[in-house]
Amino acid sequence: MSLQTPSSPLYEGTLAIEGMTCASCVARVEKALKKVEGIDEASVNLATESAHVRSHTPIDYAQLIQSVEKAGFDVATESFEFNIEGMTCASCVARVEKAIQKIPEVISAQVNLATEKASIQAISSIDKKQIIQAIEKAGYSIAVQDIELNIEGMTCASCVARVEKALNAVEGVTRANVNLATEKAFVQAPASKTEDLIAAVKKAGYNAQVVQADQQSSHAKKKQQEQDVLKRDLIIALVLAVPVFILEMGSHMIPAFHHFIAHSIGTQNSWYIQFVLTTLVLIFPGRRFYQHGLPALLRLAPDMNSLVAVGTLAAFGFSCVATFASQLLPQGTVHVYFEAAAVIVALILLGRFMEAKAKGKTSQAIQYLVGMQPKTARVERNGQTIDLPISDVQTGMIIEIRPGERCPVDGEVISGNSYIDEAMISGEPIPVAKQIGDQVVGGTINQNGHLKIKATAVGQDSVLAQIIHMVEQAQGSKLPIQALVDKVTLWFVPVVMSLAVITFLVWYFVGPEPSLTYALVNAVAVLIIACPCAMGLATPTSIMVGTGRGAELGVLFRKGEALQQLKNTHVVAVDKTGTLTEGKPKLTNFEVVDGFDKDRVFQILASVESKSEHPIAYAIVEAAKDLNLDLLDVEHFDSVTGAGIQALVNGQQIYIGADHLMHKLGLETSIFSELAEQMGNEGKTPLYISIDQQLAAIVAVADPIKDTTYSAIQALHDLGLKVAMITGDNRHTATAIAKQLKIDHVIAEVMPEQKVQSVQELQNAHGIVCFVGDGINDAPALAQADVGMAIGTGTDVAIEAADVVLMSGNLQMVPTAISLSTATMNNIRQNLFWAFVYNAALIPVAAGVLYPFFGILLSPMFAAGAMALSSVFVVSNALRLKGFKGPEFEES
Repeated sequence: MSLQTPSSPLYEGTLAIEGMTCASCVARVEKALKKVEGIDEASVNLATESAHVRSHTPIDYAQLIQSVEKAGFDVATESFEFNIEGMTCASCVARVEKAIQKIPEVISAQVNLATEKASIQAISSIDKKQIIQAIEKAGYSIAVQDIELNIEGMTCASCVARVEKALNAVEGVTRANVNLATEKAFVQAPASKTEDLIAAVKKAGYNAQVVQADQQSSHAKKKQQEQDVLKRDLIIALVLAVPVFILEMGSHMIPAFHHFIAHSIGTQNSWYIQFVLTTLVLIFPGRRFYQHGLPALLRLAPDMNSLVAVGTLAAFGFSCVATFASQLLPQGTVHVYFEAAAVIVALILLGRFMEAKAKGKTSQAIQYLVGMQPKTARVERNGQTIDLPISDVQTGMIIEIRPGERCPVDGEVISGNSYIDEAMISGEPIPVAKQIGDQVVGGTINQNGHLKIKATAVGQDSVLAQIIHMVEQAQGSKLPIQALVDKVTLWFVPVVMSLAVITFLVWYFVGPEPSLTYALVNAVAVLIIACPCAMGLATPTSIMVGTGRGAELGVLFRKGEALQQLKNTHVVAVDKTGTLTEGKPKLTNFEVVDGFDKDRVFQILASVESKSEHPIAYAIVEAAKDLNLDLLDVEHFDSVTGAGIQALVNGQQIYIGADHLMHKLGLETSIFSELAEQMGNEGKTPLYISIDQQLAAIVAVADPIKDTTYSAIQALHDLGLKVAMITGDNRHTATAIAKQLKIDHVIAEVMPEQKVQSVQELQNAHGIVCFVGDGINDAPALAQADVGMAIGTGTDVAIEAADVVLMSGNLQMVPTAISLSTATMNNIRQNLFWAFVYNAALIPVAAGVLYPFFGILLSPMFAAGAMALSSVFVVSNALRLKGFKGPEFEES
């Protein structure tokens, strides 16, 4: 073994050894470790089942593991994955693998370009930060994921700011949003940082835990328990505080009552009673303020609890001195304020209880969606039907749904017919017919038929789970308007405490006698009145109620920022096919020349078109199926280049095509000229049918405009918005449809990739653009627009490119979403105005600025009541959004 010189670098490492049972095992492991070249020292601990090695050369862990295994023991290893961003080719893969494998503790590393993942096996004691640093040093980055945390202990906006600051300080965090209303934090960070995030929150003085997939109902129960505890403490506080208030304030307001107290129990005894009752209020129901507020103050990070704690303790402490050591106070200042301390606690608890009840209503939309999920499913197994817990249902299972029951999971109908009420996902009140092959969504209600479905999506993959996740994400998001609030609230409480000190000093040195009394009362009033609860609740409560109401209407905000952007939209650009129109061509016109049998001609037409793959042919054949027509045998089917098709049916020569094919055949089409012109104006292309060299009929197929499109466009115009249509269809058809719908701007004959350029042109010309598409081929345009709005089908909700998802194909949801955005933003502005103006106006009043002019002072008790009222007002104002109805649409 080589000797280590003092100048040699020292390498140390720890391994977890498995399989050791006695001292001889320890000896064997030590011997095995020391055999590895370079190891200077090896010590093995049986109690901790670990080995510590030292070396003068870099440690070769692979050799150590091999040596330990050869001795008959195992080294504990760990396998984990990282999502890697920035890799584009095989050389990137090689560089990342090389960077990871350079870390001594890594046993193996495999990087997959297709999945963009690194699968790593390493000894269990490895510090994952080494891997992250190695990957970043190689020029790549670890993909972050959304981590959701429940935060406990937050009471006001300054708490939010502190938790956010603590989370953002954790290495690897790219974004952290903390929501006071939902008491959650939404963090973007590597998954490996979860424990660090929880530790950072605890260090800031709060508690955090990761939100689990099934925690929604337990969270609701927990909030109900907290509400019950608040109610209990409020009742105790009121029972104890009311006698204190009567004894003290009754004596001040009613002279006869003052004399009664003085001559019956005595003033000093009255103070003793008030002391006992107030002490009980502070120790029991008021304890929460001191448990949280005083430690926060010691950390130099005061919050709302700190304001209440300092204010009530100041009033209580002064009163105790006046009661038990009055000789220490200047003459004329011996007064007690037990009633202020007791009543402040009672009033703030009253405010918190009312706020908790109101906040519970803000999350009713989520609770309603969670309640949509049935608890069990009726599953077929081995020829028998059994009830299974919904958590045990797996894809592929056959599930029976009886009339009136909710569909337990997403699935495909394999037996039966029925109507399904899908209002919960689409906002549409009319039930949808379902037959074999159709999709059903978990949580929707089976109306009148008996169905069997094959489960296609369960758990977190279901549509309902995706909707809940989207709504929660939107509710937890932070709008740009919140930036100002965040900056103010971080410094608000320290500033208020400074103002309270200044108030005390000014009144003590400049105020009238008894100056100490005035100084104390006004300083306490400043502390109590200035709580920034209302500021912290102003934005998140409105977002919660607004996005929740949107979900009920079938409008899902995937990104909260869309709420603010939609209100400022100038132009709504819409895709044509599937958005303005049904997306499926239908037969719209069919007229025959006198002397021809209409049914016979249509049978021949459908028979020939059944051989064609054209969308027009599909529409004609579908119409024939609806009429239950039998198709005839077709011979010698062929296309006429650029003009139409030809075939033989029962020996008759059939041609189908545009007017120029008929003219080429020497047939005159003027008999249909008026009808053909009308079709052209409606954006339809007329086709003609000839049978044995005779013009027989005219037919038109079109993608019909949805019935709801007309009123939707009108509603957008009523909102003062311009409407543009972007389509790949020919200009003539597009212009005809735009004329019918009164669309302002038409961009036609564009390929999907050119839609992005079209959106950019509209942005340059008009400003903020909302693009509405079907979310599939419109993804680039949805991403380019300021707000991308995807019209879903009720089942495809996870459209990554869109900011807003409309659960139904009804374009009326677009003006509804914009109106909801406007209503929510107006509500937020009302809340912020109230919160800021309230504090700006009442802090000076509490400090006593009106006293020299009007003799008005604000009692700490009234300050507590006003503070509680402020928060309740903000939450109640947000709850008005639950009644949002959106624009009214005229019947088409």
